[in-house]
Amino acid sequence: MNLKEIKEIISLMNEHSLTEIEIEKGDQKIKLKKSAGAGAEIMTEGMAISPAMQRAAVEVPLAKPKGEVRNLIEIKAPIVGTFYRAPSPDAAPFVEVDQEIEVGHVVCIIEAMKLMNEIKSEVKGRVVDILAENGDPVEFGQILFLIEPA
Repeated sequence: MNLKEIKEIISLMNEHSLTEIEIEKGDQKIKLKKSAGAGAEIMTEGMAISPAMQRAAVEVPLAKPKGEVRNLIEIKAPIVGTFYRAPSPDAAPFVEVDQEIEVGHVVCIIEAMKLMNEIKSEVKGRVVDILAENGDPVEFGQILFLIEPA
């Protein structure tokens, strides 16, 4: 399967409100599963999935839930690096889901080239979702948090 075919499958999933699909083609098997707040997760047997295909699945937007329209603000990674929710492994996270935050509130740290960069909120509101996992690598422009403005 190529990247175009995977994107078409994800589009069909969105169009028909599917959360999971499994396809077998000869000795190749692919399973796509939507997860909350992210793109599709790809699991395969008998075929190699390139990092570009993995990124494409995450970058394809999921269909928005019907009847729920919210004005959410995205906090995106301003740099490439490693995402940390807390200042140290034994410390409490900077923010949690449903927490109210102010402008300038530190929401995470991104480590880049051995430098710890505090990422601060530019909006006042409530944290709706945290889309990155502690210790995960993040890319420039990747959505880290969804904030409901106050």
